[in-house]
Parts: sequence; C-alpha cells; structure tokens
Amino acid sequence: MNMNSNADPRELDKFGEVAHRWWDPNSEFRPLHDINPARVAWIDGHANLKGKQVIDIGCGGGLLSEGMAALGAQVTGIDLSEKALGIARLHLFESGHAIDYRLISAEAMAEEAPSRFDLVTCLEMLEHVPDPASTIAACARLVKPGGQVFLSTINRNPKAYMLAVLGAEYIFNLLPRGTHDYTRFLKPAELARLCRAAGLEVLEITGLRYNPLKRDASIGADTDANYLLRARRNA
Repeated sequence: MNMNSNADPRELDKFGEVAHRWWDPNSEFRPLHDINPARVAWIDGHANLKGKQVIDIGCGGGLLSEGMAALGAQVTGIDLSEKALGIARLHLFESGHAIDYRLISAEAMAEEAPSRFDLVTCLEMLEHVPDPASTIAACARLVKPGGQVFLSTINRNPKAYMLAVLGAEYIFNLLPRGTHDYTRFLKPAELARLCRAAGLEVLEITGLRYNPLKRDASIGADTDANYLLRARRNA
C-alpha cells in the first residue's frame, strides 16, 4: 500500500507555493490566524491540553500545533508539504516551542504509531484530500482508547458555497481562487458516518462562525458552513 496515496499533488503544490507567508496574519492565511484562538480554546476546553500527547494531522505551517504547544501539549505535527514543514520548523526559532514536525502521511503514521496519542487533531484538511475516510480511519488508529479526535471541515450546501468559495475567494479575496473544491465538502451527517465506520463515537458537532470584517471567530450552533466534530475512541 502506498501510504502517501491519499494526497492530491495539486493541493500540496498550491499550499507549498504560499507557505512562506503562513505566519503573516494579513496574508492568504489570515482566516486561519483569526480562527485559531477559538479552535484551540475549544480543544483545550474539552481535553485539557497540558501534558497531553497530541498529533496534528495536516499541520501546515504550524499555527494550530504552536497554539496547542503554548498550552502545554506535547505536539507532533505531520504534513506532506515539505515547504510548509520548513516554515513550521523555522518558526520554532521565534516561538521557542518544542514540536516534532514530520513529513509523513496520516496513514503511514498510524502504521508506525498506533494508539500512541491522547488527542488527534485534523482541522481544515479533510476537504483537501481525495479520500477523507482513509484519513479519519488513520485518526482512529492513532488515538489511544478513550482518547479524543477533533476534526473540522466545511459543510456542502448553497450557504457554504456562498461563504467559503464565492465570499472568501472572490468577494473578500481572503483566499486564492481555487483554494476550495466544493465537491469535496462534507455534510455533518456524512462526516459522522465516516467517524462511526472508523470505530469512533461522535460526541459533538458544532459550528465555527467567522466574521472576516471584524476578524473574529466563535464556536456556536450554526453548522451551515464551517463546523467542528469531536469524537472518542472507545476502549
């Protein structure tokens, strides 16, 4: 089995080309900077990150990884973009955090380190891979029995298309055009079904609201566009 097969080279190239701007809060990664405090707080509120062994799948330039490390988590970040990982490692010299960044797929990592981590995070990635079921199955294998998996993606409906594609890419120019492929968006029920098929118990599905004009984000009930899912691997 080719452990790197669940990756789209076009997606890796797309993010690799702009990786050097990952830590610029006014670049095309501005939305990630704006939503990061809310999503880190959400994870910490449910899992108490201090001292936990965490793996961040699709870590990119390390925004989420560093946010969790700042709260005391022992973080491993994995990605298949060499350029993004290079930026992530470079930023550690500025932040002072200790994060183990590795160029490896979720599937290969699951073969190497099954049941090793207290928590698994995979945020803003599932809509960029050819086979999200494979990624979720890897998440389930990586987390310890009783551990939690935190996922996020974008709903598939007209409102999500208006906000995530037309609004973000064409009206507000927050993201480069072509960042998202609407056909890869997942409805909450679809994501929940994939989680259950991987042996995970879905604990919560909640919305992530983002206001690009005010540059703030909050967790709430509206799952029409961006949403988060929390699951547990039962013993």
